[in-house]
Amino acid sequence: MQKELRLAKREDFNKVYRFGKSNANFQFVVYSLPQSKIEKFRAGISVSKKVGNAVVRNRIRRVVKEILRLNADKIKPRFDLVIIARKPAADMEYREMEKSLLHALKRASALRSKTE
Repeated sequence: MQKELRLAKREDFNKVYRFGKSNANFQFVVYSLPQSKIEKFRAGISVSKKVGNAVVRNRIRRVVKEILRLNADKIKPRFDLVIIARKPAADMEYREMEKSLLHALKRASALRSKTE
């Protein structure tokens, strides 16, 4: 994921948690907050220690970043997103995780419609 697409600062995460809307499915929780200052979307990924050890958490983080990178054209610009992985995500293959994450983003109204 490109550096300008990352949500890295604690204050940015807290702003999205406090003022953003949350939507979830069984594997992911997505907090979304519209931003007018930025041209593209920014995303931060959070994986709790409850999900698994460091190897499992980093694998989930890498796969989610890759899904966001490959589907960046489908995600609406001018959004800050925080994606939280839940425990069932640890047992998923790439395609299942991609389908689940796109479903969670759709529920969060962060995906572009077909006409955009």
